[in-house]
Amino acid sequence: MDRWETAARTRETTVEQDPQTPDTKATPGTSGHETSGHGYSGRKDEHLKRLRRVEGQIRGLQRMVSEDEYCIDILTQVSAATKALQSFALSLLEEHLGHCVANAVEKGGPEAEEKVKEASQAIARLVRS
Repeated sequence: MDRWETAARTRETTVEQDPQTPDTKATPGTSGHETSGHGYSGRKDEHLKRLRRVEGQIRGLQRMVSEDEYCIDILTQVSAATKALQSFALSLLEEHLGHCVANAVEKGGPEAEEKVKEASQAIARLVRS
């Protein structure tokens, strides 16, 4: 583990929740579903921890740029942050397929078709990124 990863992990343990960040209570999501019913709900704390780690990596990148760090060192950290976000996205996608899509397919009908189409589009976006 290099010094930047160590610094990011140290910051992770001291990052507090932003007062403007919504709490983890069930509230309507942008799709009109309750957040308590999403596939990731059971691992919400783990996901939030991972996202705080990424946030720490991004803040570390900002600091590196402001302190005129060596370009390759910054690019190495960009790669690490990108990989962390991709890993999070794949985990979330797996949970979505296993919960939201699977439940819709079990019920059948137009909602099932919509969920499969929606998941396919999300996969396509991830592949392109």
